[in-house]
Amino acid sequence: MDERERLNRLRWRCTRRAMLEMDLLLGDFLDKKFSALTAEQADAFIVLADMEDLELWPLINGSRECADSVQADVLALLRHVRVK
Repeated sequence: MDERERLNRLRWRCTRRAMLEMDLLLGDFLDKKFSALTAEQADAFIVLADMEDLELWPLINGSRECADSVQADVLALLRHVRVK
């Protein structure tokens, strides 16, 4: 799979969520911040994007702690995205 196809699949996962808020947040993060992530952070974001909304939302809003330090860094970046 080439990089463009990989990014298109990730965009699909980020913008076809059960919660509209997650569509907007993850989609904007992908557009604004993803290209600046390290490879390790990008992989962590992909893992987060694969989570179900009900599992991911508490991590984003801080009501549940994240055990993985790289994912925690990405979550901190997600919390600072300004949605359109």
